[in-house]
Amino acid sequence: MAWLAAGEGYEIALVEGRVAARSTAGRASGKQLKTLPKALKDHPEVDRLRRLAEWLDRHEASCVAQVDAWMVSSLPVPTALIARVWPDEAWQRALRDLAVVGEDPKETGFLRDATASGDLKVVDLDGETVRLSPRTVTLPHPVLLPDLEDVREFAAELGIEQRVEQIHRATWHKPDGLAETATEVRDYAGGVFATRFGLAARATGLGYRVSGGYATCKVRDAGRGRAVEAAVWIGEPYYEDETSTGGLNWHDEDGRAVRLAEVGPVAWSEGMRMAAALYAGRKIEEGGDA
Repeated sequence: MAWLAAGEGYEIALVEGRVAARSTAGRASGKQLKTLPKALKDHPEVDRLRRLAEWLDRHEASCVAQVDAWMVSSLPVPTALIARVWPDEAWQRALRDLAVVGEDPKETGFLRDATASGDLKVVDLDGETVRLSPRTVTLPHPVLLPDLEDVREFAAELGIEQRVEQIHRATWHKPDGLAETATEVRDYAGGVFATRFGLAARATGLGYRVSGGYATCKVRDAGRGRAVEAAVWIGEPYYEDETSTGGLNWHDEDGRAVRLAEVGPVAWSEGMRMAAALYAGRKIEEGGDA
């Protein structure tokens, strides 16, 4: 970002997300200062840049959240849309190096660039840089990627770093032999927390929605039409005493319980991921009686 005049003898700019200053006079002219001079702390231009930095942080977070939603929704994303937002650095950081799949399942690779004409440049799984021009692409959830461990190893060789957690996202596969009428999983039930408020705060801090007595996340599996919502019981609202995580279940958009046998692979994985993440914050007993 360009340096802006601010008061006598100083210029300011956003550097790595914070307001920085440099002197324009004397022997230190042109050198960035380690701290913001006291004379600039209440300067209007400094306040304006701080508010811009806050907006940029919110914008980047919203880009990451949207790309993450595309991945867990299994919905096709127009390549023209990716090309249009690509010049925006926040969108580019969220999208770069994600695995994408074209209209042909063989068109799979890591996204490296998008051109104004709508072409996508990807590194395919043979290590070749190729152009894809499908009308839409999907950002596959890792539970849907065949040979995921091989993909992870290949990504490590390429030095792939993803802003949105995709190929290294923790995954769970639905086991065989589930009871036909079962609607609840209790693998991560019984995690004790000092207060319900602390458990709810952990849920929102992890990006999950808290509604009533539940932490929830909405997921749509490809080819299954309507979305489902995974929910973990976290205790009655305003309950101030010790609480614990309950069972995990899934509901359709009308609030009806979905039988486990009918839960799709992405919804299963994401629900289990939420339940495990909440459970991981439980109180751990120490000592001989633990």
